[in-house]
Amino acid sequence: MTRPRAEAEAGGFGVKFGRAGPITRVPRPVTRRAILSGGLTIAAAFSTGVCHLRASQPVQVGLTPVFLTNDLELLSSLRSYLSRAWRRDVQLVTRRTYQEITTLLLAGQIDAAWICGYPYVQFRERLDLLAVPVWQGQPLYRSYVIVDASREAEYFKDLKGDVHAFSDPDSNSGFLVTRDLLADLRTRPETFFRHSFYTYGHRDVVRAVASGLAQSGSVDGYVWEVLAETEPALTARTRVLRRSELLGFPPIASGHNRLGGLASAELAKAFLEMSQDGEGKRVLAALRLDGFTPGDPSLFDTIAAKVEHVRRVG
Repeated sequence: MTRPRAEAEAGGFGVKFGRAGPITRVPRPVTRRAILSGGLTIAAAFSTGVCHLRASQPVQVGLTPVFLTNDLELLSSLRSYLSRAWRRDVQLVTRRTYQEITTLLLAGQIDAAWICGYPYVQFRERLDLLAVPVWQGQPLYRSYVIVDASREAEYFKDLKGDVHAFSDPDSNSGFLVTRDLLADLRTRPETFFRHSFYTYGHRDVVRAVASGLAQSGSVDGYVWEVLAETEPALTARTRVLRRSELLGFPPIASGHNRLGGLASAELAKAFLEMSQDGEGKRVLAALRLDGFTPGDPSLFDTIAAKVEHVRRVG
């Protein structure tokens, strides 16, 4: 499957998804191809040595295109809280795709990021796990496969021949979990589905299915459940056909040794103590999260197993 252009084309329609733009500009990102081909290695990116940030030095925290990144009030509150709790000038960086944020993080062009479990397991030898969100009492969530609310499909195999909406090629819940299901069936998206495309936003997967642009979609279960509270008229036009097993919630990570021990611990503490702070509680309430926990890399072993299964089966 080829990665789509900025316009996702399906059924003759050209639809632009994902409106969130950067909060602050950072240097032009290095592509994953350049990293993997040796054009710029991670070691070279850190050739000046371990970065120990001065307290007065602005730091940049990346956000992947989750469904609330276009909520400017929430972004402002999150930035304000982190700047105060961390006692540093925090700048939030957004990009359209997961790959762009991950590449910036690996190249040392941003200091930390809220990333997905899929890129985390792919690069965890190069990343430090700082904190994991807690939702409904656990640092876990599920991937959903959704269909039109009136559709009579009962099993995943009933979706063969669909136009299917994925969120992002580097999303666990919005791509990998479904890709793993297809590997179980010894097939791939391009042969199982009549057509598939990426919306580059979980909310837009729901919109695509609700509007009929897609017949089915792969979406973050946390996002779907929160939208069921905030935009019930939207999710009411869809139905959850399948829920995955519990998986590690998208974590907060930094490049290995990027921040230095003290700064890394301070940032982790800012997230871990968010539930004890008035402003932090308001941010968590907007996100529908309970708080953050230190987490453990083993939380993501199930995702890593899916990556390996897809790699092995092809």
